Amino acid sequence: MVTTVSDGGRDPDRYRSAQLGLTRLLVRDVRGLRRLIIPSRLRTSIPDWIAAVQAVVDQYAQASAAVGAEFYDAQRQAAGVSGQFTVPVAGPPPDGKTEASLRWATKDVWERDPEQATEAQRQPLETRLEQAEKKSEQVVQKLVADTGRSTVLEAVRQDRRATGWARSAALGACAFCKLLSSRGAVFARETVGFRAHDGCHCGVIPVFAGQTFELSNHAREWARLYQEYAAGHPGSQLRRFRRALAEHDPNPLPGSF
Repeated sequence: MVTTVSDGGRDPDRYRSAQLGLTRLLVRDVRGLRRLIIPSRLRTSIPDWIAAVQAVVDQYAQASAAVGAEFYDAQRQAAGVSGQFTVPVAGPPPDGKTEASLRWATKDVWERDPEQATEAQRQPLETRLEQAEKKSEQVVQKLVADTGRSTVLEAVRQDRRATGWARSAALGACAFCKLLSSRGAVFARETVGFRAHDGCHCGVIPVFAGQTFELSNHAREWARLYQEYAAGHPGSQLRRFRRALAEHDPNPLPGSF
């Protein structure tokens, strides 16, 4: 039985909504840990804060992986794929990765020699802490979302009935994500790398043997804009595509509203 799969529609939208729901809860819990950072004792309180945030990230990463596994199973069943397959559920971020990400997010908090400090590092401490909090929320979101995406990607790689995957971007995604989503199911089964940025909510859509992939209406429009305004301009495709989206796409780019 030939079935059709797309980057848009009920199932991809529900999967993205589930991951967005996890992100909202994750950010709520991470913000609740902000009280652990004591401005007068940064060198002792920030390591405690990092350890607490890492525990939260591990918890939500497991939930994200479970959501990804459920989505893959549902997509496989909808495709009418025969045979049993157990989705390999990804574990939490590797040791040290969350800590390294959080240390990067808080790097501007520390006092610097005025002659060597960047503009961000010259701001009042409270401002630096607020910026660190925003960066931390973005990096932990990516860590958690990547765990769900990795679960689906690894399932595609191991499942002999899968042929590849496509990227599903939200209507309000950035130009980079919209461009990759407009390419459709061009990612081969062995392509396990997923290029994502902090705050990226794109999903992975598995494609199985016998399935036909169709771009959603919005991804088809992104593909048209790219061909009309950006293709054939090496070195400036993304810039031209971003401009075309800003002028012609009814869905605003992040930071444009």
